Amino acid sequence: MAIDRQKVIDQMSKVSVEANEDGLIPAFNVLVNQWPARFWNEFSQRMVGAVDDDLKKDVEDLLINAGHECGYHTGYGIITSKEWDAVVGPMVEKTEDVLHGAFAVFTAWGWADAEIVELIPGEKMVVRAYDYYEADIAEAYPGKKSPRMSAHMINGVAAAFMDLAYGGKYDPAGKTGLYTFRGTQTKGIECGDPYGEFVILKSEHHE
Repeated sequence: MAIDRQKVIDQMSKVSVEANEDGLIPAFNVLVNQWPARFWNEFSQRMVGAVDDDLKKDVEDLLINAGHECGYHTGYGIITSKEWDAVVGPMVEKTEDVLHGAFAVFTAWGWADAEIVELIPGEKMVVRAYDYYEADIAEAYPGKKSPRMSAHMINGVAAAFMDLAYGGKYDPAGKTGLYTFRGTQTKGIECGDPYGEFVILKSEHHE
């Protein structure tokens, strides 16, 4: 692998996060916000907690989709930005390097300490996250252990990165390139596992 993960993390973590007059942070060709992790965790937990058990998975799928769409457009902004070109671009030799670089940026910006542990180009990716804000959801449960895996953001974003790598040309409207891959969370720190794990596979809908 040509990507120097630690160098990317060190360099990208220095990118300015100063907000503009609208409270948004312009970086990586996109606008992002800087809300407390607690806000997002409480938001997702309230949504899941507001429905009966037979609907909880449907709500969780909607949260994953939100992460997926955000990851698709934000991810494209990252890999086409001047920051990327300056730091990661010179290390990229093949498509797989772009994916490794994207997760290094993902880590540098504090979304999750995540990396690829298995990759079959165009078919499968396994991501492990050793720290992520959604793990804090466990604090709300007895024994600090959630009964449900809740890392919906990482799950969606990981699938979106595969979309960008192998789903064809980027589509700003999200009609062709989006959802060519889907993710499943198989382990979660919030559930007592030592790390979160996410298996990304080609979506049956697009085969």
